[in-house]
Amino acid sequence: MSERAEHGDREIPGAWSTNARAWTEAVRQGRIPSRQRVTNAAILEAIFDRQTTRLLDVGCGEGWLARAVAARGVSVLGIDAVAALVREAQAAGGGEFAVMDHRALADEGLEERFDAIVCNFSLLGDADTRAVIGAAPALLAAGGRLLIQTLHPVVACGEFTYSDGWRDGSWDGIEGDFEAAAPWFFRTLESWVRLIASSGLRLERVLEPVDPASGLPASVIFVASAL
Repeated sequence: MSERAEHGDREIPGAWSTNARAWTEAVRQGRIPSRQRVTNAAILEAIFDRQTTRLLDVGCGEGWLARAVAARGVSVLGIDAVAALVREAQAAGGGEFAVMDHRALADEGLEERFDAIVCNFSLLGDADTRAVIGAAPALLAAGGRLLIQTLHPVVACGEFTYSDGWRDGSWDGIEGDFEAAAPWFFRTLESWVRLIASSGLRLERVLEPVDPASGLPASVIFVASAL
């Protein structure tokens, strides 16, 4: 097993902690073009495709999604492994926020159940991603859904081989005073579908919102429900 395979998941929170202020500024000042053009609206549309009362935002970051859904009457719990980002979310309001990493969510769980669990570009690791998806069925209320928005594998693959594996992160295209980006684990479309199916979830829809600036998918959104 490579060093990256052994340590990749553990590198992610530290890198995001280092870049918490720059990321918060980029999000709040609208400096991420694909989010402004496509992906913010896409995940909100997917959430509100069905009535949602209580939502768990996994990897909530500085809390923009919580604020957006709270403005439409949804009660939100946001969790993130990065304390600096949770503090930013708490200061801005719009929901309840707590420091909790992906592995703790899977190992310890939560007492309440949710109509929707949303992972919006927040499943970056390998083991941590498997842990969150595996824990989702026990966290969902009857009829609840897991929604995952991530980079579209076909577009994000770039010049690399189309196969699962760790990739170096990048802040390309985002203005800001960023330091080294976190690594991330690339999954093919088949791998995502297989992982969701193996976790006791039924894949309902696969959405591919297209960026009008490029004509290519800006992301992919998986919508799954408990069996």
